[in-house]
Amino acid sequence: MTTADRRSGRDRREFERYRVNIEIEWEGLIGRKKGTISDISRSGCFVLSSGEVEDGENVKLFIPLTRGMNAQFWGEVVNHVFEIGFAVKFIELSVSQKNFIEKIIETLKPIEE
Repeated sequence: MTTADRRSGRDRREFERYRVNIEIEWEGLIGRKKGTISDISRSGCFVLSSGEVEDGENVKLFIPLTRGMNAQFWGEVVNHVFEIGFAVKFIELSVSQKNFIEKIIETLKPIEE
């Protein structure tokens, strides 16, 4: 299945996106909610969730590791679709967080444009 990118020129994504299905929790102004990361890139991800967010809002993403441990990421909501989900651009990634995302991506195939 192909996910079309309707943007062109410099608005297009900087990094390839990869389809995933990662159950997460996220926290924004309305509190902590459940969601699913449906695609990820080196710069961000898309979270399927009916929780309400606003473009420009900072959110925390909690990606499960093992035994109740989570990797925590900060992101900025760059686009939201009511009752579907929102796109997040990662902000202030540490070296270990970048490495964590790289390890996820290494096992995935890119989404065809």
